Amino acid sequence: MAEYKTLLFATDFSEGASKAADHARSLATLCKARLHLVHVITELSDKRRRRLPAEVVNTFVREVETHALEDMHAFCSKFFADAAEAGYQVTSEVVIGSGFQEILKQAETVGADLIVMGTHGRTGIEKVLVGSTAERVVRNATVPVLTVRE
Repeated sequence: MAEYKTLLFATDFSEGASKAADHARSLATLCKARLHLVHVITELSDKRRRRLPAEVVNTFVREVETHALEDMHAFCSKFFADAAEAGYQVTSEVVIGSGFQEILKQAETVGADLIVMGTHGRTGIEKVLVGSTAERVVRNATVPVLTVRE
């Protein structure tokens, strides 16, 4: 029987992430597992970065990171405030990088037994143009992935 001791919950703070948070909370409660939340700030491509002065990029990154940390705190307070009472531990982290690569890296770093994440449910040309972080995580993960459709 599968045993979940550490769950990684990847969030972008969207409606889909809110629905996935319910599943992550339920699993963490049932398994008494550690729940590690991660939010990935997608970095600017080198091409876009070269067009801006370094100090502008650095200021922008600091601002985005500050807001992401505030959003993470609010998200944790909203969805996981009762973690200690429910018998599970919550940790969180905001990282900068490629969405799916950072999620997989975090899963390995924290020793996740399961990745939980929301999906936007894009189809057709929108999926081709925008891509799907969830799909890439599912294809490349070495542990099971639970996706919750928005």
